[in-house]
Amino acid sequence: MMKRLCAGLFIMTLLSSISFLPPALAQTAERAAGPLSYDAGKEVTLYGTVSSVLTKPSPGMIMGSHLLLETTSGPVDASLGTFGLRGKGALSVAPGQQVEVTGVMTTVKDKQVFLARTVKVGDQAYTIRNEHGFPVSPQARERANGKTAQKGELL
Repeated sequence: MMKRLCAGLFIMTLLSSISFLPPALAQTAERAAGPLSYDAGKEVTLYGTVSSVLTKPSPGMIMGSHLLLETTSGPVDASLGTFGLRGKGALSVAPGQQVEVTGVMTTVKDKQVFLARTVKVGDQAYTIRNEHGFPVSPQARERANGKTAQKGELL
């Protein structure tokens, strides 16, 4: 009799906790999708002056490197993702330079951040994310530039 009572209470507790699970999962998924929710239909191009290049995020910023830009509309935090400033073909930019940044503005942790897809400095264009918003790794940049060694070749 006691085993049945304990089993019944366990099942009721389990069922009641499952009923609260979907909203919690939905909120978690919404928060997690923040930086990854890239809508190419909302892409815009910003023109500005680099005020700072951050290789590591400041507290409250999303992961990865950032360009802080001064635009005619005010300051903009442009996220370059994990690989923007790393590896071969990485973005090369310094404070004071004029840039053209294409991407999507989004809100993460109640702060506006511009998810950069491409950055143009002078005549040089750098791909930071693909058209779906996923960061492009240094290896992918090399493959795209056709600079990777074929089997048996040396670089």
